[in-house]
Amino acid sequence: MFLVDNNHKMNDAERLAKHVGSTVRKIRQERGISIQDLAEMTEVSKLTLGNIERGEANPSLTVIWKIANGLSIPISALLNENQEVEISRKNKGNKVLSANEACTLEPMFEVSNYGSSEIHRAFLKPNSEYCPGSHQSGVIEYVTVMAGELKVKIEDDYYHLNEYDSIKFNGDKEHAYINPTASTTVLHFVMTYTNS
Repeated sequence: MFLVDNNHKMNDAERLAKHVGSTVRKIRQERGISIQDLAEMTEVSKLTLGNIERGEANPSLTVIWKIANGLSIPISALLNENQEVEISRKNKGNKVLSANEACTLEPMFEVSNYGSSEIHRAFLKPNSEYCPGSHQSGVIEYVTVMAGELKVKIEDDYYHLNEYDSIKFNGDKEHAYINPTASTTVLHFVMTYTNS
């Protein structure tokens, strides 16, 4: 499923799609991986990967995670353009929606090219759930609730967080984020990649 964030101009979505596509192609070629190999590594079809590489598709957050996990890179390596000085402003820059549109992720910063850590902000709609599943081995997630409340499900355990509470856990475990309230929950993510 491919989603465009309708809050931004279509040319922003097209620019992001082209950037993601060229970055996927560049990484794949640098590693000497065929599209067929990448499809097997990511569980994303060759047709979809080809469309992404040509900038003809705007992949959902789920598809971007599959590609990042298959390549063992942070998702910000696919989404962010490297600059010397960067400012991440609210509601500016790249946005990616989860397949169910419950979560909007704004990649903010990547520490290095195909980096070892990245920072995101996310907005979880009222009374909704976002299930990214599990990430590649070596991912550690640090999540802080900036506004609202959050329930985090990690495998069979639940953790309730209030505003400014934080949690750290291994991202390679099956997990989900649940907003149990009638207001949007705002999250701040730091993700580290020890196997990158």
